[in-house]
Amino acid sequence: MTAFSLEPAQLAWCAELRALAEHRLRPLAEKGEPGRVNRALVAELGTLGLLSRLFTSGALDLCLMRESLAHACTEAETALALQGLGAHPVHAHGTPAQRDRWLPRVSDGSAVAAFALSEPGAGSDAAALSLAARPDGPSGWRLTGEKCWISNAPDADFCTVFARTTPGAGARGVTAFLVPADRPGLTGGRLDMLSPHPIGTLRFDAVPVTADDVLGDPDGGFRVAMDTLNLFRPSVGAFAVGMARAALDATLEHTARRDAFGGRLKDLQSVAHQVAEMALRTEAARLMVYAAATAYDEGAADVPRRAAMAKLLATETAQYVVDRAVQLHGARALQRGHLLEHLYREVRAPRIYEGASEVQRGIIAKELYKTLEDR
Repeated sequence: MTAFSLEPAQLAWCAELRALAEHRLRPLAEKGEPGRVNRALVAELGTLGLLSRLFTSGALDLCLMRESLAHACTEAETALALQGLGAHPVHAHGTPAQRDRWLPRVSDGSAVAAFALSEPGAGSDAAALSLAARPDGPSGWRLTGEKCWISNAPDADFCTVFARTTPGAGARGVTAFLVPADRPGLTGGRLDMLSPHPIGTLRFDAVPVTADDVLGDPDGGFRVAMDTLNLFRPSVGAFAVGMARAALDATLEHTARRDAFGGRLKDLQSVAHQVAEMALRTEAARLMVYAAATAYDEGAADVPRRAAMAKLLATETAQYVVDRAVQLHGARALQRGHLLEHLYREVRAPRIYEGASEVQRGIIAKELYKTLEDR
């Protein structure tokens, strides 16, 4: 199989996922409360076996899941993705005890995970984080500080938390910790954000952690974070492609039916050309996402560059496609409850989280020049 085609079984699986999202997941999503974890939706993802696939499938399968779910139900896609983002460090870097305690509960949807990297003063610049992990006894620390813009906060049952264990060491002085929500001194609050999924803050007031809570190695947390982001960045692109394809499908149907200026909208060259451009960009983004995911699965050396390119192109493309779709639909697309009104709110955040578009361009340039230096 190449990165540019899918096997019939994969295409059938994607169709099945879209149907599940429409008929079983969307009704649960519609009953959820904006800004709060929809535990019924998470539990259904577990019942359907989709959460367990987060730990048994590769990057391409993750992209196919996210794209297919996003096409029919962005809330279901996001719930699945956040479980994976928060729990992947446990799966990839956790101890047997950590994995045994948490991964079965993440897989069946009974425990909600969060990935706590960003801070009020360190969003895209992950190496600049300042949440302090101060030594406490021979093998423990106390976490003091704040995390901000954390998806699933403050409702998550546990968080992967990145804290500074060695002051002044930049990326080399960060440690990843698995912190259960019931630790003393850990509190949080909700943020009222444009995106409808839950986002909040976490406050750490001398929260105790020990060597048993470390994910990976002490002072090796930046590697844990980057390993997770290199896997999930292409799938953020897949989420964006799913939204773009939903917007494109809606636009095709609307412009084929809508009467305007003595004919159908699709008969106007200016409209037809815009639809063609939307399709062109969406397909290019999809192919780049699949290529980046395949590179990850094959252990290629250029994964950071490919992952950054995929996220950058796909999220910027989705923003363009959804905006064009709104324009071609007119005022109806701005009504609350319209698919495109929903997508318009959803599509903006992926250009920022897991590394803003400007950060992705920086990664791409850095990797290109590193290749030049290695010749």
